[in-house]
Amino acid sequence: MKPSILSHPDFRRLWTADLLSQLGSRLAMSAAPLLAVLTLNATAMQVSLLRTCETAAWLLLGLFAGAWVDRIRCLPVLVWSDLGRAVLFGSIPVAAWFGVLNLTQLYVVLALSGILTVLFDVAHSSYPPRLLAPDQLLPGNAKLAANHSVAAVIGAGAGGFLVQWLTAAVTLGLNALSFVWSALWLRSIRMPEPRPSPLERPNLRREIGEGMRYVFRHPLLRPIALNLTTTFLFQSANNAVIIVFLVREVHLSPSTIGLLSMIGLLGALAASWFTERLSRRLGEARALLLASIGIGVAFLVQAMTGPGWRLTWYVVATLLAAVSIIVCYILQSSIRQRLCPPELQGRVSATMSFVGWGVAPIGSLLGGFLATALSLRVTLWISGAGALLGAGFVVLSPLRTLHQIPEPAT
Repeated sequence: MKPSILSHPDFRRLWTADLLSQLGSRLAMSAAPLLAVLTLNATAMQVSLLRTCETAAWLLLGLFAGAWVDRIRCLPVLVWSDLGRAVLFGSIPVAAWFGVLNLTQLYVVLALSGILTVLFDVAHSSYPPRLLAPDQLLPGNAKLAANHSVAAVIGAGAGGFLVQWLTAAVTLGLNALSFVWSALWLRSIRMPEPRPSPLERPNLRREIGEGMRYVFRHPLLRPIALNLTTTFLFQSANNAVIIVFLVREVHLSPSTIGLLSMIGLLGALAASWFTERLSRRLGEARALLLASIGIGVAFLVQAMTGPGWRLTWYVVATLLAAVSIIVCYILQSSIRQRLCPPELQGRVSATMSFVGWGVAPIGSLLGGFLATALSLRVTLWISGAGALLGAGFVVLSPLRTLHQIPEPAT
């Protein structure tokens, strides 16, 4: 019987650190918009700007981060990014204690933490191939995706209850503690990480171009990248307004929002466990295709949410979206890591993150503008339709005819 990937002691430390960091981030994802809506009386447009600040760094720095990470060791970047985010989020409950917290500080904290998140995420996605053997990447990514799922379930539920019990500002302070704990676990990893071979003539522009050309000239990575761009654009529009919609149109309390989200996000936990089995049964390509379609369908279903029995639509939509997003995340990460040569891992990872997260601030602004010009519910309908159309890049690609992803030529 093949040993569990968690029997690898250093991967276990990475996995533990990631779980704590993800949990804190999920608490912040719930608490920041609730703090803006309930305490700072923010409008839908102002709430959408929170997500814009949080993700704008991907648009500005994502590609540069990939080229930089390919030149250095990843582990120190992970540790210092965690510690920096701990300081930033720790400032929020302090400001609230002295009665000086305002939207400007919230925007600044999210923007600066967004820069550190870009560095962390690019280094984090490039680090597993330096730590694990190629045949360990799929189970390793599945375990890391399980952290997303567990954090999503616990963070969604606990976030709402903690905001109602401790206030949103204190809940964001707990996020700071999670980053400190994550940094300590990362610091305990023992396997020496080799320093990448220095380039003879470092050229940032050329290095970034190599990563982008590899993605957009590759017949399998290109449709995945285009699908990521479209999905993230409309998912960000949805995320920018959903909390405002649930509070002001469906009239839910923070604890109820947390409970309903937690029930739906149990699907993400299940998906992290069955994705490997699903990919063996259907094939990686077909499983990815179905999950891409599922994201768009889920957002369309979410737009039917309303008071009373219509809350069921929110649970069903969150369940389907969580399953589909986690399946996509695991398969896309594993496909990219397997197809990409070691010397391009950071740049290709950054390119894939850039085409997704780079449009997130634009999507957040789009959500705010649509909600202001039309309505919150119409914004949800538009975001669902857009995400579903984005699945067409995968459906109409060579992935449609494949069962398994071919191994790269050696």
